[in-house]
Amino acid sequence: MTMRTISILLMFLMAVTLFAAAKDVSDDALFDQVRLKLAGDRDVGGGAITVKVTQGVVELSGTVKSDSIRNKAEKVAKKVKGVKSVVNQLKVATSSS
Repeated sequence: MTMRTISILLMFLMAVTLFAAAKDVSDDALFDQVRLKLAGDRDVGGGAITVKVTQGVVELSGTVKSDSIRNKAEKVAKKVKGVKSVVNQLKVATSSS
């Protein structure tokens, strides 16, 4: 391998690394985006849902009115660009008679 080929290869690897790093979204930005999407969804409404983000993994917790809202909240969070996965710990409120 010539020195020129090695230099080109190193520049290519650096560009790929920088591109990959630029695609990562900060946890704070993801938190804001997930909260906005949940609050903006007419079914979910964001209400009593707590959002935690760690290294792109979103954790949803709290209590919602129905299983369909629980599932919808997870789908909404998964659609946010940059979210790696969603841990859905939402509980469905039980109605007391």
